[in-house]
Amino acid sequence: MDVLVMGGTRFIGVALLPRLLAAGHGVTVFSRGRRPVPAGVEHVRGDRQDPGDLARLAGRRFDVIVDTSGRQLAESRQVIAHTGWPRHRFLYVSSAGVYGDSHQWPLTEQAPLDPRSRHAGKAETEAWLRREGIPFTSFRPTYIYGPGNYNPIEGWFFARILANRPVPIPGDGQLITQLGHVDDLAEAMARSLEVDTSTNRIYNCSGATGVTFRGLVAAAAQACGHNPEQVELRSFDPRLLEPKARKAFPLRIAHFFTDINRVCRELAWRPRFDLVAGLRDSYEKDFRQQSCPAPGQTPDWGRDEQLLAHAVPLP
Repeated sequence: MDVLVMGGTRFIGVALLPRLLAAGHGVTVFSRGRRPVPAGVEHVRGDRQDPGDLARLAGRRFDVIVDTSGRQLAESRQVIAHTGWPRHRFLYVSSAGVYGDSHQWPLTEQAPLDPRSRHAGKAETEAWLRREGIPFTSFRPTYIYGPGNYNPIEGWFFARILANRPVPIPGDGQLITQLGHVDDLAEAMARSLEVDTSTNRIYNCSGATGVTFRGLVAAAAQACGHNPEQVELRSFDPRLLEPKARKAFPLRIAHFFTDINRVCRELAWRPRFDLVAGLRDSYEKDFRQQSCPAPGQTPDWGRDEQLLAHAVPLP
């Protein structure tokens, strides 16, 4: 099939492109051109926010459109306005961040949505695709991690552990979150194109289990070769931060984990990475290679110091 990938040269795209090529698909990437594409991939350079650049897709028809970078409905709608409907499927990377607060865990795909979420545009895109009758499959990951991650998820923990600094965590560290490796997400996305049942489906897609914040610190320590028992944990008052803020602390300060039974059942898919193995993969292939600061530069621990000012050690 002829596949257009919107945003294929960073993180998810880097993991997905080899799988599409291995399956024999013809692949075209639309990106700003700051990073190279693999051999055998057509590269259309442009910024999707620039109507003139997006017009380079006018008249092109594709069997599959993969949108890894769209955040708002208008962005995906503009792509289809130029290319027409995909003949086979519109493959969309949404987010579990579309869900609202809940008293029931894990979250299923039927859980109530939060119209005020910063990811609300993704839920609007899913609803629009369904209303229009455009065949689609959408994936709602929680926190994606792995080599090439440009979000401060696993790297936030690695940096503090390797610097032998106290790791600030909210409350008693027993809130449960969930991470999914980028390679596992890419595998599920590629597989969905071969499964008719996945048409017009929305899938939670993440790791097989949740993990407490304390457990995540321990797993990150193991991944980078440190003894978890020697990592100092400091408890800060979670009321100091917005529950969904990710500036001083990289994860939302609330339970956040999903039920992935549907994607496992319908795609005959299971995550290949457990958490420690996945974090080790990210550390060895990425963070370890980039963890040395440039000469004269030191990490800015200012936000940590604000959290640690009134923090107490956790046993």
